[in-house]
Amino acid sequence: GEVLKTLNKFYKRKEIQRLGAENGLDARLFHQAFISFRKYIMESSSVSADLHIILNDICCGAGKFALLGHVDDLFPFFLRHAKQIFPMLDCMDDLRKISDLRLPPNWYPDARAIQRKIIFHAGPTNSGKTYHAIQRFLSAKSGIYCGPLKLLAHEIFQKSNDASVPCDLVTGEERVFANEDARQASHVACTIEMCSTNTPYEVAVIDEIQMIRDPARGWAWTRALLGLCAEEIHVCGEPAAIDLVTELMYTTGEEVEVRNYKRLTPLTVLDYALESLDNLRPGDCIVCFSKNDIYSVSRQIEARGLECAVIYGSLPPGTKLEQAKKFNDPDDPCKILVATDAIGMGLNLSIRRIIFNSIVKPTVNEKGEKEIDSITTSQALQIAGRAGRFGSSFQQGEVTTMHRDDLVQLKEILSEAVPPVKAAGLHPTPEQIEMFAYHLPDATLSNLIDIFVSLSQVDGMYFVCNIDDFKFLADMIQHIPLNLRSRYVFCTAPLNRKEPFVCTTLLKFARQFSRNEPLTFDWLCRHTKWPLAAPKNIKELVHLEAVHDVFDLYLWLSYRFMDMFPDADLVRDIQKKLDDIIQIGVCNITKLIRASQSAAAPGTAEAVSEDFPLPRTPKDARVVSERGAASPEALSVAVEAAGLRRARSLRPSRLGRQEDVKSYGRGSLANRLLREGLLTQEMLRQLESEWQDQHRSDRHGFGSKRDDQHGSKETRKKRK
Repeated sequence: GEVLKTLNKFYKRKEIQRLGAENGLDARLFHQAFISFRKYIMESSSVSADLHIILNDICCGAGKFALLGHVDDLFPFFLRHAKQIFPMLDCMDDLRKISDLRLPPNWYPDARAIQRKIIFHAGPTNSGKTYHAIQRFLSAKSGIYCGPLKLLAHEIFQKSNDASVPCDLVTGEERVFANEDARQASHVACTIEMCSTNTPYEVAVIDEIQMIRDPARGWAWTRALLGLCAEEIHVCGEPAAIDLVTELMYTTGEEVEVRNYKRLTPLTVLDYALESLDNLRPGDCIVCFSKNDIYSVSRQIEARGLECAVIYGSLPPGTKLEQAKKFNDPDDPCKILVATDAIGMGLNLSIRRIIFNSIVKPTVNEKGEKEIDSITTSQALQIAGRAGRFGSSFQQGEVTTMHRDDLVQLKEILSEAVPPVKAAGLHPTPEQIEMFAYHLPDATLSNLIDIFVSLSQVDGMYFVCNIDDFKFLADMIQHIPLNLRSRYVFCTAPLNRKEPFVCTTLLKFARQFSRNEPLTFDWLCRHTKWPLAAPKNIKELVHLEAVHDVFDLYLWLSYRFMDMFPDADLVRDIQKKLDDIIQIGVCNITKLIRASQSAAAPGTAEAVSEDFPLPRTPKDARVVSERGAASPEALSVAVEAAGLRRARSLRPSRLGRQEDVKSYGRGSLANRLLREGLLTQEMLRQLESEWQDQHRSDRHGFGSKRDDQHGSKETRKKRK
């Protein structure tokens, strides 16, 4: 007991905490080191002799007759123990220098060696800002276009070559040369992560600059803005980014010329909501924020005898383009589009009216935490601005909501000013991580990243991007013997960690790579069971999308490890065939939904409501997910729908609707019990039957908690 008191006294002393900080132990590390040190002293049977003597002297000195030792004398032993569990303490000064991110402009000496001219083209969607930047790109002797999406890079690639300006295409998965002899052209269109900071250009275009604040990808815009070696840098995006870009360029000694643009066609926020799918008109686009809503809405539209195109994020680029072409074609009977916010960038669509099916969206914040919140002003403007595109069949755009009580909030969101972009993203480079590994050879890559972020220093204009996906992959392949540079490359692979099949494939890729066995076309065909048939239900469609992502992953790795992934051309050929198969599935999506529901609940009636105005989107989602809760895709849909229900249940205008609230609660509990294995489909049907019987016999309904409790007692009596 005396030893424990002594240790706690040691921990609480301000002088000891100050000494710890001077030796690299911040509050978190100091606490962790002390817990370990205390456990070592209290539980170890072999405490070193010198530490045993010091403890004895301190404890004896606490008596009345002697002062043999002081609690501060424990610090050298504490620090020695801390260095054993935190090896970086021995080289803390070096590590702090490596992780000092306060002067990112200095990372690009080639760009600093020239005086660049920065032109900021600022304006809303459909204002012509990117058009003017691209015109300068086409007239230059050499140029580079950097966009956020493969679709955008491909569009500029085609426009440039159509204008007789030879232009190459560079994305993570693809290299296309304009010249037949594979000689590099003077112009290149690329995804922003792929831009070269060493090649000189006359003109560079950086599109969607506001994405410099993106928690995951913002570092790529920062790198392009600070590092591109071009005489002119044309930056396109929201006016909200002007101040930050100006401040960043001030640190490089470069001035920013701002050119403001206004929207080319009028955009009107309507005073009425759609309220029913019966009110749809040609040129309408319903925007949803989940696949489940896409499935539900598209089925209800086709049940009314209308044909609709479908676009969502996980579809292959080719399928998105085909669906967009189908919707835009005036001779095609398809006049309605159902889409996620994937339409906000990269697709030219002839939309007359944008209809928000919901105004809440699942997001990931800067800490990597999932949140469900109302869409931001920036997101709302980006999506709404797709209506009435200049040069399309509709020269005036309209925007509204599906539900009446969402419209007031949408108007508030659209009327607010877009908050200024305050910081630019940064990401540790492979070279920095290698230097960390030199000092900490026994640390895992995930630990190296953690230590780097904890020690990194940034000024107010920057932040370190979220690295959860990187760490997830690092932990997943940690047991596989790879050199650090190869491990880093595998961990930066662009994949969705929510897709088990893709993650499993990456693991197999890494394992075979570590054995120095090439990943051949035959191996990939066996793994993916190619050739694949057209999907018969939604589950099969989702799997085909995952296989397409696997082919993307192979192609991405083939440009980094050509010898180990040698069959890129063959894989690209079958990927195009797979794209055609997925297009067939998307064109028949309502048939797939019906097949999924009937397969998930044989013998039960299909119950997708035709009365769209009353049930909210989550309620429609509940119908699909309850019927198909035994299937993985239905369970994931149920989780998403449950989150949306929770977000919406907080809104006072919807709390008053008892029928909706009852439905949401019932669906959420049912799906949770199904996921946890506490409820089967048969039990669910039995409970539903009992609930309906009880509802008929209950004179007072379910209007109060007392009645609910009474009903529960009656049910228990029946069971007895």
